[in-house]
Amino acid sequence: MNTNSNTYTIVYASVMVVIVAFLLAFVSSSLKDKQNENVELDKKKQILSALNVDIKGADVAQLYSEIVMAEPLLDYQTGAVKAETGAFDIDSKFENAKPLAERNLPLFVCQIDSATKYVLPVYGAGLWGPIWGYVALDADKSTIFGVYFSHAGETPGLGAEITSAAFKQQFTETPKHITRNGEFTSVAIVKPGKVAEDVDYVNGISGGTITSQGVDAMLKDGLGQYVNFLKQ
Repeated sequence: MNTNSNTYTIVYASVMVVIVAFLLAFVSSSLKDKQNENVELDKKKQILSALNVDIKGADVAQLYSEIVMAEPLLDYQTGAVKAETGAFDIDSKFENAKPLAERNLPLFVCQIDSATKYVLPVYGAGLWGPIWGYVALDADKSTIFGVYFSHAGETPGLGAEITSAAFKQQFTETPKHITRNGEFTSVAIVKPGKVAEDVDYVNGISGGTITSQGVDAMLKDGLGQYVNFLKQ
């Protein structure tokens, strides 16, 4: 075969493409279980972080199993348990795309120092992409015990600061409540220096107005789904 011909070049390139595609598919398949394991581990870290648990150097899987007592799914309309398990497997992005009445609401029932805590996931939109997090509540289902927030692509030094300790500590330094007089209020995110009436609030991110507004909406919508559970 003439190695300088166009036919040879096309055949050679086609064979190489097939070989490389096969190798990539094989590697991807081989690593799939490990990738899934890492995704699950990261989710457990996020939930534990919302509970203010120090996970540095810890066996996260073991710690999670000791702290998280139950992972039920709640019925939106009644707030009652509709399934004893399944919360961990819920994809918030997929679930939030459903009509509200059809959603499965994941709940994580935890024990910290012999006290019951409830962890509720939240999901929303920032400036450049999705934002998400977990809110841990005391047994009264109103007082915030801890929070965790993350994002897909917010601006470093601005909107990305929702992940900072300084922002998250505002929710717990002075106890914040998501209900008042038995009614759901959420927690407002306001511009620094501003105040909110009849609702607990924290300062938003300077220069990250749209991301802060996204967190505000995420908390109202995400926690608001659980209003019937919170009233029980």
